[in-house]
Amino acid sequence: MTSPSALFRQRLQSNAVAVEAMLAALLSADTQAGEIARPERLLSAIRHGVLNGGKRLRPFLVMETAALFGEGFTAPALRVGAALECIHCYSLVHDDLPAMDDDDLRRGQPTVHIAYDEATAILAGDSLLTLAFDIVAAPETMLADRLKTALVLSLARAAGIGGMAGGQALDLAAEQKTPDAEGIVTLQAMKTGALIRFACEAGAIVADADVEARSLLRRYGETIGLAFQLADDLLDLTSDAATMGKATGKDAARGKGTLVALYGQDWAEERLNELVGAAEALLAPFGERGAILVETARFVANRRS
Repeated sequence: MTSPSALFRQRLQSNAVAVEAMLAALLSADTQAGEIARPERLLSAIRHGVLNGGKRLRPFLVMETAALFGEGFTAPALRVGAALECIHCYSLVHDDLPAMDDDDLRRGQPTVHIAYDEATAILAGDSLLTLAFDIVAAPETMLADRLKTALVLSLARAAGIGGMAGGQALDLAAEQKTPDAEGIVTLQAMKTGALIRFACEAGAIVADADVEARSLLRRYGETIGLAFQLADDLLDLTSDAATMGKATGKDAARGKGTLVALYGQDWAEERLNELVGAAEALLAPFGERGAILVETARFVANRRS
């Protein structure tokens, strides 16, 4: 019998392949109904920022939370996952800009503004943000209109001023004044956690699950979102650029506060174990169906890149 950890790795890889293929198709040179043209250089920059590997963890979470409710939700969950990945990639393209985090390397290759130019990188991010909502609303996403509306609203709230974009604003402000522990938690819940939370709740929306199931998966997403950022802060402290595929040690260099900096590595490792336990408890009502998502929580907490 295949172990849960081995099955998780298989599913993570197979889902990543499916997401990559979906994104490549969505980012083809073919114009869609209502479009006039897709400028070649802009499209090339977008593909550079999106089709560059990566674990595709957020789409994986959409697909696996939807799978809790049966096998009939794979196709719409894949498209919603691809939409979410467009939002995630847009945020990376913009975060890497000189006016933001000023990074030259992403996933082991030059960032979009380095490979192209700043203006093209800005437009690439704008295009990806817009495309995400296009994908959800499109007729090819076979969901009832009320579910599409729920997804659009939830994604907008997770990505916007009260979510990821607002979190980036707080992150920039943290370079001038280091936040306290509560401020760090808020910043991280917005900048990183909001899209992970959405990914988990989105699977329940796609499956038209009841309010209780949707709430459980939302809380699971919040929990592993905390674990993801805490693990990321540990890696920023302990890993190197070759392993991570991006610059490390930048938070300390910029004076940004992290929970790891406040409480230390031992505390962080203990807290990660607590978060994995909390995630597992939230999944208990799903029984064996939740095994892959339990392994996902462990993976998030123990990742090395």
